[in-house]
Amino acid sequence: MFTRIFGKPKQETNALATLDKLNETLEMLEKKEKVLLKKAATEVERAKEFTRAKNKRAAIQCLKRKRLYEQQIEQLGNFQLRIHDQMIMLEGAKATTETVDALRTGAAAMKAMQKATNIDDVDKTMDEINEQTENMKQIQEALSTPIGAAADFDEDELEAELEELEGTELEEQLLQPATTAPAAPVRVPAGRQPAKKVEDDDDELAELQREMAL
Repeated sequence: MFTRIFGKPKQETNALATLDKLNETLEMLEKKEKVLLKKAATEVERAKEFTRAKNKRAAIQCLKRKRLYEQQIEQLGNFQLRIHDQMIMLEGAKATTETVDALRTGAAAMKAMQKATNIDDVDKTMDEINEQTENMKQIQEALSTPIGAAADFDEDELEAELEELEGTELEEQLLQPATTAPAAPVRVPAGRQPAKKVEDDDDELAELQREMAL
């Protein structure tokens, strides 16, 4: 049990340490590759100088050294590919191990929960729930049953009365006269006064004459 408990962290630590080591090696190879590329470029420049100086033998020696550098560069590239491949495999194995461990933990937890749960207890609980549900249904039906004077009402008679009221309301709506539109106001042509206005003016003039006669 203790081996299983403490085994995973140790394995994970080893995997991480290995990945770190591979990363360090990869960085070292990349640095060496850069140095060799620089040396190869330098030999090319020196070969050009010897060629301009008509020193063919020295120029050829520079090209030979350049070829050696290029071979080492190619070898370092192969080393890097192998390390990358190893890192990918290690990371994949680490992910697989973690996945299997997670599945194993889940299965153990499920098994423990199943042991803690008795099928007889589940059946008993469901029976109790069904019984309580049925009791509550009966209580609700009892509370919704009319009592007293309301229990003597005939539902059919009430529905017939409601239909009669609806028919009467519809009949009243059909017999109600249509609302007439308000009459348009009479327009008086400009320059003319209504007859009532003329009569009022005559009355005022007669009243004024009587007051002046006094």
